Amino acid sequence: MTPLLSIQDLKVEFRMGQGQRAQAVKGISFDVPENTTVALVGESGSGKSVTAMSVLNLLPENAERSGRILWRERDLLKTSLRDLQALRGKEIACVFQDPMSSLNPVFNVGQQLAEPLMRHLGLTRRQAWARAEELLGEVGIPEPKRRLLAYPHEMSGGQQQRVMIAMALACEPRLLIADEPTTALDVTIQRQVLELLGKLRERHRMSLLFISHDLGVVGEIADRVVVMRHGAIRETGPVAQIFAAPQDAYTKALLACRPALDSNPGRLMVIDDHIAGRGAAAAAQAKDPAAPVVLEVRSLAKSFWLKEGLFGKREFKAVRDVNFKLRRGHTLGVVGESGSGKTTMGLTLLRLHEPTGGEVIFDGKNLLKLSDRERQLMRRRIQIVFQNPYASLNPRFTIGQALIEPMTIHGIGTDTAEREQRARTLLEKVGLDGRAFGKYPHEFSGGQRQRVAIARCLTLEPEVLVLDEAVSALDVSVQAQVLNLLKDLQDELGLAYVFISHDLSVVRFISDEVMVMKDGQVVEQASAEQILLAPQQDYTKRLLAAIPRGYRPAA
Repeated sequence: MTPLLSIQDLKVEFRMGQGQRAQAVKGISFDVPENTTVALVGESGSGKSVTAMSVLNLLPENAERSGRILWRERDLLKTSLRDLQALRGKEIACVFQDPMSSLNPVFNVGQQLAEPLMRHLGLTRRQAWARAEELLGEVGIPEPKRRLLAYPHEMSGGQQQRVMIAMALACEPRLLIADEPTTALDVTIQRQVLELLGKLRERHRMSLLFISHDLGVVGEIADRVVVMRHGAIRETGPVAQIFAAPQDAYTKALLACRPALDSNPGRLMVIDDHIAGRGAAAAAQAKDPAAPVVLEVRSLAKSFWLKEGLFGKREFKAVRDVNFKLRRGHTLGVVGESGSGKTTMGLTLLRLHEPTGGEVIFDGKNLLKLSDRERQLMRRRIQIVFQNPYASLNPRFTIGQALIEPMTIHGIGTDTAEREQRARTLLEKVGLDGRAFGKYPHEFSGGQRQRVAIARCLTLEPEVLVLDEAVSALDVSVQAQVLNLLKDLQDELGLAYVFISHDLSVVRFISDEVMVMKDGQVVEQASAEQILLAPQQDYTKRLLAAIPRGYRPAA
């Protein structure tokens, strides 16, 4: 039987200037049969996204492709741009990782859904809007008629991703390319999106090319798996075979890299550890339960006032009555779905949001009552690492400038030479060599940028770090490296962490105590082991049940 899509000996090179070239894909071949889900799996830089984007030539202008990409026996490498544009959205559609960078912020959802319907199917505006409403209902968005008038920023991350899926399905394509569509979503929304994609694939009898770095996710949705590394295919086969009897050492490493819920090693093994045959680390050492308390939060609250009607407004309580103590060298994990208030809580205790009520006691002082000058001095000692380091690093500053600037502002170091030496030492501490000092953020991978963000925080010698989804968008191997780094820094410097995440397996590895939040309130709080192995609340049990577990044979 002829496959729907056949990639044969595909090579992709990028012209880098000064006659240099970088080969991203090195002669790979695989098929996507009809009504089948094929997953491309690998770390960042493995070539999986470049491969998928080659199908519709959604690559930058400096890319050169060779080989054959047969779409129903028609070679897309020899197809004109005009014909490719006719294919895009109509026969082959794409869903990307970050919906906010794909959705137009100045058009409402209805306008963006109606556009491909009018362009490809020739529907009138009235017909297109009626169909757009049906599509929003099909992807599970409540009150679809009202949401047609909403703008992307007015929707949650999960709703934005559903809108992207609705747009991709608008013209009922034969193939849907989904590039990391669930990576930055919390576990329950991720579960909903995976189930939605599976149902839609069956209902529309389409094929799915699913790209991910997480084999746990892939095992729940794929029929066949293609494992890539450094632009080449390392292993391919049915999903049951890949999970039950992987042949390649790299595939085995990917399967074993992710933190587990039922064990807690002192360090996570990374890809190179597995391939080199190094053994697993010993179990984590217990922390000192009598360590001094460095941060105490009492009845913390944060409300936002939302417009209602012409002159009215109503109070939205984003954080309500949060209490905890954080000891030196310990980690408090904060988990919950999107909208649970965990990030708002973290920003409020740092006064990046002004609190509505409560106390944050640090070094005997209430941070919420400090003057601007006192707060500036205290801010040295409590730092934050955000989810997206590219958004928090100045693209016009070299890495060296980014590290030296906070030291200059806070008067750390006697002169520029001393600050530069300190910055270089910190880069080495987070696993980056001296060449990183003069480079810019765009020259680094996501994991490397996160290391730079951590190094920048360390320039001020903080005692507490708030880590807001700091590893959620990283692939499993880089995530393991960053988590190991955080544990090493904690052991060496006695840092205390408030670790905010939607990934409970990561929280299990890094945390001593876990706080579960829902609708701005703490619903459960206990040791990491007790919360994850014997949860008391139904909400916590639902979060645990939503974690992707990989391929499980039908009973």
